[in-house]
Amino acid sequence: MTQPTSTDAARLRHIVAVSVAGLLFGLLALLVRVGWTPLENVDTSVAHWFNDLVAPNPDVVRALNAVTRLGSWGLMLWLVALAVIVLASRRQARLAAFLVVSAMGAAILDPGLKALIGRLRPEVPSPVAFGEGSSFPSGHTLNSFICYGALVLVFLPALSPRGRRVLIGAVATLLGLIGLTRVMLGVHYVSDVVGAWCVGVAWLGLTVFAFELYRSRHGQPVSEPLAEGLEPEAAADVSPTGDAPPGRGDGILRLAALVLVGLVLTFGLVVGWGELIKLGGDNLLGDRTIPQWFADHRTPGWDDVSFFWSQAGNTHAIMAVGLISGALALGLIRRWRPVLFLVTVMFGELALFLGASAILGRDRPAVTQLDGKLPTSAYPSGHIAATLCLYAALALLIIPRFRAWWRWLALVPAVLMPVLVMLSRFYRGMHHPTDAVGSLLLAAAWVGVCYLVIRPNHDVERGTGVGGHLTERGEPGGADDERDDQQPRTHAEHATVQAKPRVESHALERSSDGVLATPGHLDNRG
Repeated sequence: MTQPTSTDAARLRHIVAVSVAGLLFGLLALLVRVGWTPLENVDTSVAHWFNDLVAPNPDVVRALNAVTRLGSWGLMLWLVALAVIVLASRRQARLAAFLVVSAMGAAILDPGLKALIGRLRPEVPSPVAFGEGSSFPSGHTLNSFICYGALVLVFLPALSPRGRRVLIGAVATLLGLIGLTRVMLGVHYVSDVVGAWCVGVAWLGLTVFAFELYRSRHGQPVSEPLAEGLEPEAAADVSPTGDAPPGRGDGILRLAALVLVGLVLTFGLVVGWGELIKLGGDNLLGDRTIPQWFADHRTPGWDDVSFFWSQAGNTHAIMAVGLISGALALGLIRRWRPVLFLVTVMFGELALFLGASAILGRDRPAVTQLDGKLPTSAYPSGHIAATLCLYAALALLIIPRFRAWWRWLALVPAVLMPVLVMLSRFYRGMHHPTDAVGSLLLAAAWVGVCYLVIRPNHDVERGTGVGGHLTERGEPGGADDERDDQQPRTHAEHATVQAKPRVESHALERSSDGVLATPGHLDNRG
């Protein structure tokens, strides 16, 4: 008789987990649907008890809302999308597909099951939060369980065994807290949360089982997902980067100190220009006449065009482009510095804009403002500053890393986007020309500081990254590497290059001119 193998045992565990979770959910759904009195009594009693505890404490309510947002569908969508971008850029199509299928299941199961069961939300004496739609199962709990769980299983191989246990424990705690906040805020019953956990286990277990079957059919061993992740062989590709974070210990403190000094100096420059504007009269650089000219030439068609380009520079659009660009940089370049550069530029710009706006409090132009009354003042323009910072930062990352002519196309959005956003803000009566100059000063100074301090192209300068590769003899690559002017090399190719004997710095210096002079190679300039 054939003895059961470890693969058979693993499959059996998957089947049992999925079956038990599915049966528990089915039982709960049936009891909720028929309105079983004992369950209703327990749910109602717990909801009222938590409401009496939480409602008198506004600080507790704010804390609960902060935790519960960590399970919102919007956040889950962004986390999964960014992870898929990183995995796809590293050619890990199977893992990317696993994340997409898992998230799609959550998006379908949540509204579908709620519509099928049709349970009303809890009624508590003192409501502190409100939820839309039906109550069973909890959407926040279900979505967070599936999405966070899938992300953990995908990226688990990047960690050490101890790190894996810590991550699983931390995520399990977070999932428990998200479910608890839904009950404490009075938007779900306990059975809603438990039902969501059951569905999450069942769906995630089903997708993992399908993934393992695919591996088995392709001759790969069945893994232990909670011990080593879905694809242990992809440990290198699911690791965030191939290098250590820039600086450790004193290096981190030095980097932070230099960034902070640059932030303060940039803030002083922006505020100083704002104070000088007050001394220049009401029509300095056309502050009065230019907004008035645009207001006099408004038409419905241009109103729509200006709205589109104005929205292209708002916080949501800028953050979306920044996050996607950061994910691509992390996936392709495999270095911390480019990502740290983008993050620091974007969040620093936001801090500078909010601080200067609060201190100077400049009024908007004296024309009808198409965007209505905004909470911030006119100076500096946050839309223009954010657009300048983002697209200038992207150009600084792209141009030094490639030799091909198309690298200069990165300058097109760096120039065109700020101009279009600026004109739309003038047209809509939201800013003066001197506000735009202040935004230009802010962007130029802050991006310059971040570039010089963080050095996002440090690997290119040293010739050790995707922007500078050497042959086995330490010489510039030949004709076989012509495709390097089209895209960064893959992880496997990059690892092969790094495994070859390193060249001394003087040899690199002698060969750098040859790299720059050879067509079809990545640029070694910083």
